[in-house]
Amino acid sequence: MIRVGLMGYGKAGQAVANVLATDTRLELRWIARRRAPEGTRHAPEPGIDVPVIGLEQTPLATLLDEQPVDALVDFSQRESVHLYGEELRRRRLMLLSAISAYEPEDLDYLRDLARDTRVLASPNITLGINFVLLAARMLRIIAPFADIEILEQHFRDKPEVSGTARKIAEALEVEDERITSLRLGGIVGHHEVIFGFPNQTVRIIHDAIRREAFGTGAAFALRELQKHKPGFYTFDDLLMHIVRAELLKSETP
Repeated sequence: MIRVGLMGYGKAGQAVANVLATDTRLELRWIARRRAPEGTRHAPEPGIDVPVIGLEQTPLATLLDEQPVDALVDFSQRESVHLYGEELRRRRLMLLSAISAYEPEDLDYLRDLARDTRVLASPNITLGINFVLLAARMLRIIAPFADIEILEQHFRDKPEVSGTARKIAEALEVEDERITSLRLGGIVGHHEVIFGFPNQTVRIIHDAIRREAFGTGAAFALRELQKHKPGFYTFDDLLMHIVRAELLKSETP
C-alpha cells in the first residue's frame, strides 16, 4: 500500500481526495494547504476521514515526521514545489505533480529533484487524455502530411489556454496558433485533435465528465511510478513502458 499526502484543496484537489481516499491500494493520510479553512477538518465526501492540515499552523517537516508518507501528489500552485522540494529530496519521497503552469525554471528544479527520487510531472493527469496524446503522436508519425487542428473547451472562468492543449501541440510539433479555445458554461474539459487527410478526417476526442477523472489518473500513475527507478517521468513514459512490455509479449514465440 502506498501512503499518500495530497497538496492542494481546490476543486480538483477535493475530487482527487475523494478518489484516493477510497482506493484500497492507497492510503491517503492527509491533505495539506497553505492554511486550513475555518471549520473544515475532513474531506467533504461522507465516510471519508482525512484531515485537512494548514501548513501555516503545522510545518511540512513536522507533518511528515508525525504522519509519514511514501508519495506527494500536488494539485496546488507552481510555487509549491520550491517549498517542499528539499524535504521531498531528503526523504526520497515520490512526487506526482499535476501543475499545468510551471515555468522552465520550475521544470529544471523538478528534473534536479529527480536525480534523487521518482518525479512525474503531467499538466493533465487523466488516463484518457494521455492515451489521446499517445495515439495522436502515433498518427502524426504515420501521416506527417495531414493537417492538424486542436480544439479545447473549458468552463467559462478559465482564463488561459489549456496547458494540455499546449502539450498536445508541442508533442505533435504544431504551432499554438493551431489551438482553438472555447469557454462555455461549466464544461470540465474537452480536448479534440483533428487530422485532415485527403477525402477523410480523423478525430481523437477526450471529455472529462467529472474532476474525479484526475484522481483515477493519479492513482494509476502512483502505482506505475513505484515500479520505476529514480528519475523524471511523464505520463507518456509510463504508458509507453506498458505498451513496450505488451509488444514484447506478443513477439515471444
